[in-house]
Amino acid sequence: MHNNKKILITGIAGFIGYSFAFKLLKKNYHIIGIDKLDNKLKLNKKRLDNLKKFKNFKFYKLDINDKKIKKLSNIKFTYIFHFAAQAGVRYSKENPFIYLDSNIKGFVNILETFKKQKIKKIFYASSSSVYNEAGNYPFLENNDLKPSSIYGITKKNNEEIANYYSREYNLNIIGLRFFTVYGEWGRPDMFLFKLFKAIINKKKFILNNKGNNYRDFTYIGDVINMVLGLINKKIIKHQIFNICSNKPKKISFILNKFQKKYKFKIKDGGNNKMDMKRTHGCNKKILNISKVKIKTNFQKKSFELFKWYQKNNINKIT
Repeated sequence: MHNNKKILITGIAGFIGYSFAFKLLKKNYHIIGIDKLDNKLKLNKKRLDNLKKFKNFKFYKLDINDKKIKKLSNIKFTYIFHFAAQAGVRYSKENPFIYLDSNIKGFVNILETFKKQKIKKIFYASSSSVYNEAGNYPFLENNDLKPSSIYGITKKNNEEIANYYSREYNLNIIGLRFFTVYGEWGRPDMFLFKLFKAIINKKKFILNNKGNNYRDFTYIGDVINMVLGLINKKIIKHQIFNICSNKPKKISFILNKFQKKYKFKIKDGGNNKMDMKRTHGCNKKILNISKVKIKTNFQKKSFELFKWYQKNNINKIT
């Protein structure tokens, strides 16, 4: 039993926050989750409803920018998982201020609130978007970072902020560079769920860049195992890990596989300069420390996920 360990998870109604919470609740950790729930997504409410079934779960509707977060500083947390952020590369070009507010101000607010607590580890979400596309593949944690979007810049900034707080307040902080995470209860704006929606609604799937992009798809179950493998390991100061499969897949290849099984039409969406041509991370660092093996077969899992999507009527709540 782990009931004496309290964990704070921010962005609890989001895909990654929810998935971590669900796994930890089943392990009997006591979870306190916060989320501002501002985007009115039925999917977020459904995720939250799933978590509220657990007795060891408590939810607060809070914005990470809100000074009211200070009231949580009275609770002794063992770990913090900071997943609340404004996601999405394309949207960051249209609404940069939202990203500066949520991703930078919000992160500083969390660190300021808990910097004097004796927290064993603070985990936070970074992204593959921090990398320079002109670099060599696979991306290594010590590569030069030259992000090409506002979103990527805010994530690089998070890493610099974490570095400062770790040094200044002797905090153990772990940055997680997530690469295209997919799975059950995933984000509706991501490739696979957009594809599923188009197939079910018998609509044309809008394809950018002729499907020539490669993505390092990483299954949520593997993501959770990799990160939870770090919980009891001795990690001091500020460390950063790629959270990836190290097996990028070409978008057009995935579409071809689905087209053979489910007949649907594709509409050319032209080129989108915001899309990285390829994401491909090296996961040796995380696998060496967490001692986790990645066994998920993307093709098999993507078809299983489509069946799950249909069975749970996700189409109707996104």
